[in-house]
Amino acid sequence: MTDPYASAGVDTGAGDRAVELMKAAVSRTHGPGVLGGFGGFAGLFDLSAVGTYRKPLLATSTDGVGTKIALAQAIDKHDTIGQDLVGMVVDDIVVVGAKPLFMTDYIATGRVVPERIADIVRGIAEACEATGTALVGGETAEHPGVMEPDDYDVAGAAVGVVEADAVLGAERVGTGDVVVAMASSGLHSNGFSLVRHVLAERGIALTDRVDELGGIAAEALLEPTRLYTLPLLGMLDAGLGIRSISHVTGGGIAANLARVLPQGSAVEIDRAGWQVPEVFAALAALGGFPLTEAEGTWNLGLGMLAVVDAADADAVIARSEQAGIPAFAVGSVARAQALGGGQGWVQGAKGVDGGAVRLTGHYR
Repeated sequence: MTDPYASAGVDTGAGDRAVELMKAAVSRTHGPGVLGGFGGFAGLFDLSAVGTYRKPLLATSTDGVGTKIALAQAIDKHDTIGQDLVGMVVDDIVVVGAKPLFMTDYIATGRVVPERIADIVRGIAEACEATGTALVGGETAEHPGVMEPDDYDVAGAAVGVVEADAVLGAERVGTGDVVVAMASSGLHSNGFSLVRHVLAERGIALTDRVDELGGIAAEALLEPTRLYTLPLLGMLDAGLGIRSISHVTGGGIAANLARVLPQGSAVEIDRAGWQVPEVFAALAALGGFPLTEAEGTWNLGLGMLAVVDAADADAVIARSEQAGIPAFAVGSVARAQALGGGQGWVQGAKGVDGGAVRLTGHYR
C-alpha cells in the first residue's frame, strides 16, 4: 500500500532510523534526575535528585546556531554544530549562576537524512554530557516544499536551577571589581552573516582554500563554540567572588558586558590587553575594514567576561587556565563620573539599563 505521506515528501521511516542512530549518545546524558527514558512525548526531570534547595529558581534559555549552519552544509560536516547549539544555550544558563539540568532540541529540514540528523544530535549529546546537562527530548521535522532537501536549521532550549540568594547579576557588582576575560575558541556562533558577506565580496566560496584562513574556508571557520559551564560552576562552588558574568555573543564585547553592570558604573577595556586570534584579523583584512568596525559583531577572542571581587581575580584566572581556557584581567569597574565623558561608550543593550563600557587603544 502506498503511503500518502511519503508521496507528499515526508519519509517517516528515515526519521525512525535517525532516532535509532542517535539513541545511545542521547542516553549517555541521562543521570538520576531523568525519568521515563528515551522517546517519550515529554521529558521528565526529578529536581529532588540533584540536591536540596531552600528557594530554587529555574533559569531558562533558548537559541539557535544561526547562519554558521551554511558552512556545515557546504562541506557536509555536521558533527560540530551540536556543540555550537549547546554553547549558545547552556552557557546562557550559567551566567546567572545556575546549574543546567536538561535541554531539548529542534531540527527542521527539507529532507531527513538519518546519518546527518544523527551527527547533529550526537554533537548536541556530547556537548550536553560535557556540561552536565541531560538531553531529555527533541524533535526532527521534515518540511518538504518549504525547505530545500539538504537545508536544515537547529534550535534548542535548556533549564537550570539556582538558589534565589545565589543569582548573579549587576546588583552584586561594585566599584573596584575586576573584569576577567575567558578566551574564545574563535568566532563561536555569531557574526557569520558578516563572515559570508566578506567571503562573497571577495568571490570566495565556502569550499575554496583560503591561505589567510589556513585551509578550506568552511573547515577553518567551523571551529566549535567553547563550553564554559563546568569551569564556571567549579569556581562558584569554590566560593570565589564572581559578581556577574557576560556571555559575549551577538553585540560584541562592550554591549554584552554593559548588560551585567549596574547603572552609573563604567569599565574601560584596553584593546592591547590580549592577542586577537588570527581568524578575526584575517577576516577583517579580507573585508578591508579595521577590527574596531567588527567590535559590535564578533567576540574578537573574548568568550566570557566575569566581573569578580578583586581579591579573587587571580584565583578565577588560575582555575580557568587549569580548565584549559586562557584567561586574563581586562579592566575594572569604576563610577562613570570618574572615567569622564567622551566618545565610544556603549550603554546597556537589549533592553537592559546597565552600565557603560568603552574599548580604548589599539589591538595588537
